[in-house]
Amino acid sequence: MSEVKKIATRESYGNALVALGKLHENLVVLDADLAGATKTGMFKKAFPERFFDCGIAEANMTGIAAGFAACGKVPFISSFAMFAAGRAFEQVRNSVGYPHLNVKIGATHAGISVGEDGATHQCNEDIALMRTIPGMVIINPCDDVEARAAVMAAYEYDGPVYLRFGRLAIPVINEEEGYQFEIGKGKVLKEGKDVTIIATGLCVNESLEAAKLLAADGIDAEVINIHTIKPLDDALVLASAAKTGKVVTVEEHSVIGGLGSAVCDLLCTKAPAPVLKIGINDVFGESGPALELIQKYGLDAESIYKKVKAYQ
Repeated sequence: MSEVKKIATRESYGNALVALGKLHENLVVLDADLAGATKTGMFKKAFPERFFDCGIAEANMTGIAAGFAACGKVPFISSFAMFAAGRAFEQVRNSVGYPHLNVKIGATHAGISVGEDGATHQCNEDIALMRTIPGMVIINPCDDVEARAAVMAAYEYDGPVYLRFGRLAIPVINEEEGYQFEIGKGKVLKEGKDVTIIATGLCVNESLEAAKLLAADGIDAEVINIHTIKPLDDALVLASAAKTGKVVTVEEHSVIGGLGSAVCDLLCTKAPAPVLKIGINDVFGESGPALELIQKYGLDAESIYKKVKAYQ
């Protein structure tokens, strides 16, 4: 059997920006002294006149992007999620969200899989922060194919978009040919009748693998990929919850305010159902190899399998 192809979604982001740059002259890219890590350096090399390094000044970068957007440009700003969502939150809220400007935020190095950089850089709170901003679209792609499609869709969307990318190379599970991305529309990757597993980001592949383990025990799990956390695909979530009667959410993010909270907000008002939230449980991360941290914090396939099985 050939080895599964693995690509970090931050690489996908850089490649997509270059592809977009060839098509649209109004696209500009701003970075906060991290172009090598965020992969916006690819765009800088291809279009140096449309790339702006703002230095370690994320709040200022966000304000500059707002100015670009007000002048008809489509700016993508980039930094680590901890800084793009955390440090610059006020500017994102007041300078981008409040006037609903056409700024795209490419936040890389999100979640526990940042690894050795440790708790200060492992942003497990960014989705929660961005969800509170009215009108902010939040996209968390599960692989290379989806990430590149998400960047293209973000450009076409008129308004602020938060795109979440990872440092760790993860399996490519989507087929390039025929893949279609639509903001706000999730995808059923595996149909099932006993429990619904709703996952996002790198947890999608792990949930699919967990579903295989559950199947061996006679548990038929439905697996849904929610790449757009806001707006949530309400109809898809409600239909699956009604079919299985039990829901599990899986995310590389705090269980407070992320995908799990979005699903619970929906179900408690429209179709009450029990929900098990799998994610980072109100703790800070720590320094260590990414794969070991994913396992320690219960986001690998085996851990998901055990938690869902115990939930039955």
